[in-house]
Amino acid sequence: MKIGGLQRLSLIDYPGQLSCIIFTIGCNFRCPYCYNPDLVNETAEEIPEEHVFRFLDERKGLLDAAVITGGEPTIHPDLPEFIGEVKVKGFLVGLETNGTNPLMLDELLAEGLVDYIGMDIKAPLERYREIAGVQINPEEIRRSIKLVMDSQAEYEFRTTCYPGLSEEDFQGIFGLIEGAEKYALQQFSPEKTLTEPPEPYPEDFLRKLMKEAQKHFKEVELRV
Repeated sequence: MKIGGLQRLSLIDYPGQLSCIIFTIGCNFRCPYCYNPDLVNETAEEIPEEHVFRFLDERKGLLDAAVITGGEPTIHPDLPEFIGEVKVKGFLVGLETNGTNPLMLDELLAEGLVDYIGMDIKAPLERYREIAGVQINPEEIRRSIKLVMDSQAEYEFRTTCYPGLSEEDFQGIFGLIEGAEKYALQQFSPEKTLTEPPEPYPEDFLRKLMKEAQKHFKEVELRV
């Protein structure tokens, strides 16, 4: 595993649990609003796996979970083995993913390696290429959505409210994941991004989106 960051404590990234966050290097997307450009561009200094495992050994009984994010964790073929080591140490595992690797996601779920999934929904499928910055296979996104919703793992879908998305685009997103247990709208932060950022949407627009989202999902959260 190519690891480029370790946040030692988070109170919010795994719902209801104290967690650390492990950041993997590399991503198959080029979202202009990405707040981890050093991971996407692979310029982050690599942290040895042994350092991470030693940290986890020292936090047994103090932390409940480890959340693996990126970058995009599922591009790493040794992700199942890495998660297996984390699970052996007694931690719950959360995974944050863009959903482009349903084969990996299926393997992780089938082997019971993931307890919580946060999947980003970038745009309606017809605009994924524009928003994510690369060509994608829409069926891979659809399959990952189904895997997540059919799994026994706790999950949420979330969308970063990038100003390139319109109200109509959000309606397309809502339809794509209709009936999901939990959906989160996240304010776009222009402080550190992959490309020159536009101005974020005003909060009242996000609250309008939240009210509309509540018609489609059991639980909706707005993160500003």
